Amino acid sequence: MTSTTVVVTGGAGFIGSNLVHLLREVRPDWRILNLDALTYAGNLDNLAGVEGHPGYTFVKTDIVKRPEIEAAFARIESGSTTHVLHLAAESHVDRSIQSGLPFVEANVVGTQNLLDVCRAHRVARFVHVSTDEVYGSLGDKGFFTEDTPIQANSPYSASKAASDLLVRAAVHTHGFPASITRCSNNYGPYQFPEKLIPLMIANAREHKPLPVYGDGLYVRDWLFVRDHCEALLAVLERGQTGEVYNIGGNNEYPNIAIVRRILAELDRPESLIQYVKDRPGHDRRYAIDATKVRDTLQWEPRFRFEDALPVTVRWYLDNDAWLQRLRSGAYRDYYARQYGA
Repeated sequence: MTSTTVVVTGGAGFIGSNLVHLLREVRPDWRILNLDALTYAGNLDNLAGVEGHPGYTFVKTDIVKRPEIEAAFARIESGSTTHVLHLAAESHVDRSIQSGLPFVEANVVGTQNLLDVCRAHRVARFVHVSTDEVYGSLGDKGFFTEDTPIQANSPYSASKAASDLLVRAAVHTHGFPASITRCSNNYGPYQFPEKLIPLMIANAREHKPLPVYGDGLYVRDWLFVRDHCEALLAVLERGQTGEVYNIGGNNEYPNIAIVRRILAELDRPESLIQYVKDRPGHDRRYAIDATKVRDTLQWEPRFRFEDALPVTVRWYLDNDAWLQRLRSGAYRDYYARQYGA
């Protein structure tokens, strides 16, 4: 009987670790090979519940270094059907504004290295996890569809757009069995505290100022991470080669509304809100039309924002030790550079 191995790149990060937990839960017969470089946002504490499981293996792997990918893939059992869920990426817009080169290295060079190794190993399915930010910025109306032109506006989104095109080229040129997903803003457990929701939770619980860019009216579509992971599994198992699937949460909110909800959950005053200088090139609005993935793969989000946000707040309160370990020297230095003014 043929076994199945699923390779998750970036599996110690926020979405990746949630995905590993989901796979362990709903596909217990699959072997999971987790590849992560353990940069600042990769954290093995996220995976404490699966470490030691006989079907799970972690290998510290930098996808920018092709020999490391090849060595990791050499661990896959001969004859195993291999799937790949590619989440490894530099993913924070603010950091990309400070320096774009690490994003080109990880997201562009790293993706091409992974594609080359996966082609050599004849993987059965490859899902490339991208972002709605490659589409640029929306006005007050309309939604991103899979046919929306790519108009990336930050070094981060430009590097992700480039990686999307490399995957597309592999499909067209080599018949590579890949699909691309583009998701809206995720939230939930294990998210690194530079991102909006965990940052605001962490600061509010400590009665610290909550930095809000510009006028706070930048709109995002919020997607609970469990919903996203279930969508990725649907694309892996039922998606078609060469197709792009937009994954959204149907939850549009301006940033300031999110901040106020968090303050209300924690019974903190709105006087903690501190408006700070806007970041360069800040996209005004993102919104996803997820009709395609709903109609063709029978997926839709299960978690309402009104229910999942309080669950997320409670998770960070209950896991304070996890949070404080992350908010160490390197994070504090970054925070001072980004919001110090």
